[in-house]
Amino acid sequence: MLRIYGFARVNKGAHGNTRDLRVLWALEEMGLPYEIVGLDHPNHDLDSPSYRAVNPFGQIPAIDDDGVVVTESGAILLYLARKSGKLMPLDLAGEAQVLRWSMAALNTIEAPVLSLWFVDLNGGKGTKPSEALHDWADMRLKQLDGWLAGRQFIATDDFTVADILMAHVLGGGTDPALLQPYANILAYRARCNERPAWKRTLDAYCKRVEAA
Repeated sequence: MLRIYGFARVNKGAHGNTRDLRVLWALEEMGLPYEIVGLDHPNHDLDSPSYRAVNPFGQIPAIDDDGVVVTESGAILLYLARKSGKLMPLDLAGEAQVLRWSMAALNTIEAPVLSLWFVDLNGGKGTKPSEALHDWADMRLKQLDGWLAGRQFIATDDFTVADILMAHVLGGGTDPALLQPYANILAYRARCNERPAWKRTLDAYCKRVEAA
């Protein structure tokens, strides 16, 4: 059975926003059977030799699919889409759009948004680096909002793994004030978060994962 390495206990500030949720959401959407190997982040389980043998960076998520080990949330979702034949178009042109927007979520959008969060969290709010990152994030979000005008989903007419990645990037770890000017982004995020598979995923996560 497919095994996913996810959190069993995590720091309170990250609870409900961790990247294993992306994989768990995809698995729920696809209806694939899986088991969870829960790791205790505050107890340094991610630094153990046994887990570093799975992921040398000591990050979550990772999967082991009968000996096929994949790390990095984007890579895992693309692998699962290929494995299941779900949340990915069968034609090359459609697949290219999903790849395009998956990479956009993890690079063009997540990079400035996450960098801003990290700088502000560590006492940099109001500094020149923070202001520069805010401007960078705001520019990218404005561009994304324009793309979403008149669209239900990010890459194709159907919900795909690109939407899981983008919706999660735009989720709880993103400063809500950044998103307020952008009605299309807010509507898109709400649409994705209303999916039953996401609600099941988050509910199970909150029951299973302890906030330290």
